[in-house]
This record gives sequence, C-alpha cells and structure tokens, in this order.
Amino acid sequence: MSTLLGLEGVSKNYGPNTVLKDVSFQIGKGEVVGLLGDNGAGKSTLVKIMSGVVSMSSGRYVWDGEEVNRVSRPETERRGVETIFQDSALVPTMSITRNIFAGREITNRFGFLKLRAMDAITTEILDSVVAIEGIRSAKQLVSSLSGGQAQAVAIARAVHFKRSLLILDEPTSALAVRATEALLNYLVQLKSEGVSSVLVTHNLHHAYKVCDRHIVMNHGRKILDTTREDTSVEELTAAVVEGAEGVKRFRQGKPLA
Repeated sequence: MSTLLGLEGVSKNYGPNTVLKDVSFQIGKGEVVGLLGDNGAGKSTLVKIMSGVVSMSSGRYVWDGEEVNRVSRPETERRGVETIFQDSALVPTMSITRNIFAGREITNRFGFLKLRAMDAITTEILDSVVAIEGIRSAKQLVSSLSGGQAQAVAIARAVHFKRSLLILDEPTSALAVRATEALLNYLVQLKSEGVSSVLVTHNLHHAYKVCDRHIVMNHGRKILDTTREDTSVEELTAAVVEGAEGVKRFRQGKPLA
C-alpha cells in the first residue's frame, strides 16, 4: 500500500510544555487508521497538525512523497484533507446548507448563490451518510438542532468535500446508535473509493471494527502501531489504560495492574 501522508519526528511544544514528542507514522492510500489514547494523550493536537490548523514545533509533513514545508489549512484543503473536529465549528445563526457550503458556495456565472442546488445536495448527504433523524429541512438554523444533529451536519460537511483524507475526531460522541453505524459503514465504503480515513475515538470496539491499523498515543508519544490482524481489542485496551507497560504485560500474559 502506497503512503498518502507521513508524519516524521513530529513534536509540539506550548512554551515549556511538550504535547507531542517525536511522533512518526504513516497513513496509506485507501486505509482506515484508528488514532487511540486516553485524554491528554495528544490525539487532538495530532489531528490539528494533520489538518494544518496547528503548526508543529519540529518534524516533517510528507504528502504523497513530497515534503510540505509550509503546512496550513488552505494547503491541506487544497490537497483534499477534510476534518470533523470535536467542536463542530458551526455558525448557529446560519442554516444547515449555509454551514455545509460556508466558503465553498455554489454560484452561477454572475456570482449569485444557487441555494436550491445547495439545499438539494445538503438533503441528500444528510439522508445518505449520517442517517440522522428529526431534521425537517436543510433551511433549518443550526441553533434549532440538538447536539447529535449538529454533529451530523459537521460530518455531512466533511464527507461531502473529502477527496483524499477524512479525519474524524470523536465523531460518534453525540450520535445515536443508527447514525453511528451508518458513519462506521461509510468509512468502510470510502476505502473502496480510495479515500483514507483517520478515526479518533474512545470506543475501541468501533475502532477495531472498521480500522485497518491502530496507533495508540500516551502522554504525547506513540506507544503502539499495529494492524488489526496483529492486535486485539484486549491489547488496545491495555495500551490505552496502562500505556507501554500495559502492552508489555498483555504480551507476557499478565493481568492488567
């Protein structure tokens, strides 16, 4: 499998605090990667670096074999990276449609918005991808939505514009069971379309179900990088709960501390 994105020796400091320390991993083309770890492990910072929202203190960002010297959100967007952040970053006073197409509106040759076309696309992706219930119209204001519905809008926006890499930071935290299953199935479907995904989640069963490979972070360091075939939910649990020592104890057949 050829590599789409490679992070090499990535570190991130905020003043005297080190959030990431010498992290390296690769994401293959058409691969679903689980990024796992407890709170404070550094997952969200990695997501922001991959997305171009936060700059790294040191390290290399290699896209399809080419080092990107100035990683920024416009640059990663140009390369086809879409991200669903934990805070959905929606504008409550705007409609669902306007939130999905914010900054990327469909216009006619005179520059006027094609609202009807955008409403139709919005309705289709809300129905087909996240299977969320209770949304009456694409014209609804985001302020009228529940937390799960707003999360579905953020997911719909990202999946519509994805081209190369879709990054999902705890996407199912506010979703109902049906919508969660629809999203997980969608990640599997993306593989057949050649689109890579990174799934950040605390639900290890969800990760094990859909991810080809698992990367576990602990206190800003990568402690495990393994394929689904070479690991288990139990080993992933040991890594997340007890870090590198937990992986060692698990492989020795010892109970978790």
